[in-house]
Amino acid sequence: MKNGYNIAVLGATGVVGRQMIDALEEYKIPVAKLVLLASASSEGKKSPFNGKEITVKKADENSFNGMDFVLGAVENAQAKYFAPHIVKSGAVFIDNSSAFRMDDGVPLVIPEINGEDAKTNSGIISNPNCSTIITLMAIAGLAALSPVKSIIASTYQAVSGAGKKGLEELESQIAALSEGEKPVYSTFPHQIAMNVIPFIGKDTGNAYTSEEMKLQNESRKILHLPALKASCTCVRVPVMRSHSISVAVRFERKITVSEAQKAIRDFPGCRLIEDYEGRCYPTPLDTSNQDLVWIGRIREDLTDENGLLLWCCGDQVRKGAAVNAVQILQLLI
Repeated sequence: MKNGYNIAVLGATGVVGRQMIDALEEYKIPVAKLVLLASASSEGKKSPFNGKEITVKKADENSFNGMDFVLGAVENAQAKYFAPHIVKSGAVFIDNSSAFRMDDGVPLVIPEINGEDAKTNSGIISNPNCSTIITLMAIAGLAALSPVKSIIASTYQAVSGAGKKGLEELESQIAALSEGEKPVYSTFPHQIAMNVIPFIGKDTGNAYTSEEMKLQNESRKILHLPALKASCTCVRVPVMRSHSISVAVRFERKITVSEAQKAIRDFPGCRLIEDYEGRCYPTPLDTSNQDLVWIGRIREDLTDENGLLLWCCGDQVRKGAAVNAVQILQLLI
């Protein structure tokens, strides 16, 4: 381990990018030089880091020279454009977009679950989808007791999953409703305030959305279970931050509730909720602005003797995105 690393954050002014900067400081990553990169419209903005103000620069093909790591918080198209230049520079690109997640030879990593995969990379490592991270963190301790056969999940996803524009849209709609005005929408396909929208992502042609298919496709790769079956319904809800997920998971053998509770209690990065403020479940407000995945309401599945049901919540900006990337970096150094 070196005394300090040269690290760039690509997409430094977005919600996830800003959280990456905070996480580098919180996790005490030894940073020799921090370079903040964004589009031309953000050039010149400043961001605090370790008591200093770092000026944001416009990203170009030569921005990565001399970097050891690049944390990516940009959309797929930008990730694909800059990736060859990052790899050519000799830096490791830890990318939060979905651009490379399913590529052969690109590790898809949750450090607590398959951290060893990160050590075999060709210059690019992918962060999984936020809901995939939260779901697999909740069941990984159980998967160590018996192989997982299938997962059925319903996600309740906060508007911050759509970035700054998602947050602003919900805030503006709440303000409009409080004034008796008609809310307007553009980020989401319908009004999200006082509403839920059971469709996130693009239609894939099989009646599932791109967001819903990520759970099966990414879980297979992360858990090294190519035959794993997963069905998912993704729902956008009028919550600012932290995703919630209802999970039904089936195993090869019966796992008792008490076994499951112990496995979750012992698994790093998880918090078992048995009696928190008089209740057995977490909420989005409980889990916002921290890095643990909280799990509660563990029950036997009444439709399958080898199944369990649970409810989990996690901050999708932190553990579901920025912090997971910084934890991958921490693992590599």
